[in-house]
Amino acid sequence: MLLSVVMELVLILIQRWNLGGRALIAARGMGLRVIELRVPLELSHLSQLASLDLSKNDGVSLKTSVLNRLVQNLTKLRELHLDQVNMSSVSLSSLMNLSSSFTSLTLSDCFLCGRLPDHIFRLPNLRELSLARNPELTCFFPMVNWSQPLRLLDVSSTIHSGELPKSMGKLNLLEHLILNECKFNGSIPAWLGNLTQLTFLDLSSNNFGGEIPSSVKNLKALSYLDLKLNQYLSGKLPMWLGNLTRVTKLFLGNNSFTGQIPSSLSNLKDLTYLGLRYNNFGGRIPDLLTNLTKLTHAWLSYNQLTGQICEFQLGNSLEFLMLNGNKLYGSIPKSISNLVNLQYLDISSNDLSGIVEIDKPTKFNELQGLDLSYNSMLLSIKNRLPWKNLLYIDLRKNLLQGKLPVPPSSSEIFFISENNLTGNIPSMICNASSLRVLDISHNRLGGTVPQCLGNFSNDLVVMDLRMNNFHGTIPDTFVKENQLTTLVFNGNQLEGQLPKSLVNCTKLEVLDLGNNKIIDFFPSWLESLPELKVLILKSNRFHGPIGNHKSSGEFFTKLRILDLSHNEFSGLLPRNYFQNLNAMMTSEGENLQYLGESNYYQDSVVVTQKGSEIELQRILNIFTTIDLSSNKFEGKIPEVLGRLTILRLLNLSHNGLTGHIPLSLANLSALESIDLSSNKLTGEIPMQLTSLTFLAMLNLSQNQLIGPIPQGKQFDTFENDSYYGNLGLCGLPLSIKCRTDASPLPSPSIFQEDNDSMFASGFGWKAVLMGYGCGFVFGLAMGYVFWFKTEKPQWLVRFFDGGNGKTGWPNNQRPRRRRS
Repeated sequence: MLLSVVMELVLILIQRWNLGGRALIAARGMGLRVIELRVPLELSHLSQLASLDLSKNDGVSLKTSVLNRLVQNLTKLRELHLDQVNMSSVSLSSLMNLSSSFTSLTLSDCFLCGRLPDHIFRLPNLRELSLARNPELTCFFPMVNWSQPLRLLDVSSTIHSGELPKSMGKLNLLEHLILNECKFNGSIPAWLGNLTQLTFLDLSSNNFGGEIPSSVKNLKALSYLDLKLNQYLSGKLPMWLGNLTRVTKLFLGNNSFTGQIPSSLSNLKDLTYLGLRYNNFGGRIPDLLTNLTKLTHAWLSYNQLTGQICEFQLGNSLEFLMLNGNKLYGSIPKSISNLVNLQYLDISSNDLSGIVEIDKPTKFNELQGLDLSYNSMLLSIKNRLPWKNLLYIDLRKNLLQGKLPVPPSSSEIFFISENNLTGNIPSMICNASSLRVLDISHNRLGGTVPQCLGNFSNDLVVMDLRMNNFHGTIPDTFVKENQLTTLVFNGNQLEGQLPKSLVNCTKLEVLDLGNNKIIDFFPSWLESLPELKVLILKSNRFHGPIGNHKSSGEFFTKLRILDLSHNEFSGLLPRNYFQNLNAMMTSEGENLQYLGESNYYQDSVVVTQKGSEIELQRILNIFTTIDLSSNKFEGKIPEVLGRLTILRLLNLSHNGLTGHIPLSLANLSALESIDLSSNKLTGEIPMQLTSLTFLAMLNLSQNQLIGPIPQGKQFDTFENDSYYGNLGLCGLPLSIKCRTDASPLPSPSIFQEDNDSMFASGFGWKAVLMGYGCGFVFGLAMGYVFWFKTEKPQWLVRFFDGGNGKTGWPNNQRPRRRRS
């Protein structure tokens, strides 16, 4: 009696665990220590138990020993539901003991791993089996003797391979078949047509190919069909799809279907969701968008649809209308205002034109997302956008004129770049306190930047004001604990000093202040920004030395792009900064991704390569560059640069750097471009640089380099302009051959005019270099020519004027200087 009461209480506690799961989540959120709950062994004493459901309880785990006792002792158990119970330590062999009387087994999201015994698929009375979302669980379907009563089979997001076995075609009672994300391949099997009781079929996210088999038309009871993300499915959609009149949701996106969208789909009167995006459908938009009155979601994005947008009838149920990425032209029909339930409208990236007046009262009271970007529409917006529930606004790259409209206070994403907006930023924009992304770049806006932009939104992640005409200073109102990750003011007329409140932007990853008129020393206090990945200060009026002060700890460890070019920085190159650039030393453990992609906004940057500016519209996290060109740096190139082994672009040109090219640069195995031109570098080009197999651009021109040019590998692809202005270089691709019958030239360090009487009298290193390149005798002669203005050696004078004591060229015909 006592035992039965205890067990009854245990069952009550189990039923309460759903609340307990939420309590565990809350406790973790408060930082409290949570003890993992384990399924008690005492449950195995409930010998009369027929159904046990412990599913959807966060933090509950199950051991193999407990599971063994459950399946051995609970002989009357017919249903076992353990979804979301942690079974990572359970031996799958324990499932071999499941009773043949089992009718329902659900083990989804259980962290199962290893190979599942195919005995599970043969339980003779099993009606429901779910093993979904166990990505480390390997399943092999049996070739014979399936559980014939199966009504539901869900093995989605588990490990499979190969083709579906024919034996599944005998499960003629199956109603739900869910096999998505399992890496099945081959053709969709024709035997699917035998499963005439199917109401739910999901074969998405596999590698199926070919056409949809005609036998699928036998599935008259089907209400849900999902074949998306199979990329190899192709051909035209068959007209018989319109005969599956019970289908309410049809997903065929992300495949390779062609032809026109069949008009027969208009027969699917109960259709609520139509997903056809990312295919190659052509022709005009079918009338089904008008005829299907229950349709709420229409995804036709990224196809080859042409013509004008169809007319819409009053009472249409559409909530999501996605026509972006096609070839639609003309204007937006006025009947679109009949879509009174519309929540998201995306007609971006088409060829739409015409005048769109969106400042007038409309019926789009439910509108939350609006994307009209990348068209040629002339948008009429007077003051502010009218829809109070609008969260996402994208009006980029149209013909929008006039003043900057103010988004609703509820808005989170606001793109209005690449238009022709003029005037000032209205102060009312600071009422949009929910904004996360503000991109008003590439317009003709002017005036000063409102001070409130530094603190108007606690959620602001991106602020992009580049390529406008703003003047004045950058707001000094950035508050502590702000969420900014991207801050871009590039291409304006901003001046003054950098605001010190930028130190409060501790989550900042991208800071781009290039192409302004900022006058300041290098802001060493930026070292305190731990997440900084991109720092661009190019083309301003920064001055003074940088980076060689004593700093404690590590800083700039995540920096990937550093551009300080076209300023007036001086002194030595920042050696201590170079030795902290950990993100340029190794890429181990990093997944390839683009900066900023998680915030709808895509970070971009302009880099200089081979004298031209190139815009990278997406910044891959492994892209690394250092550009310190066009400053007043001097001294040697530090050897520590050789530690930046994944550096891709290096530009130190147009400075006053001296000394040799460091041998350590040969360690930059990922280097694609190096520009050391217009400095005072001496010595030979290190032969070790030929090991840089990715090097596509080399510029060593206008230095004082000597000796043979390295040969082989990438160096065989560089032309004369890579070495122009180095009179002491020889070898291909130059026409000057290297001497092999003479001793090497002395080091450039001895070519000092105050170290030798010959040089002191005016016969300097330039003449010797000419001798090296053009013949020693001719070089000596040219050296004396340079000397003519001070002292004229008589023997050379006699040589040229025939002993008459006159100088000059016959008939006043001086030789013209050969153009390089």
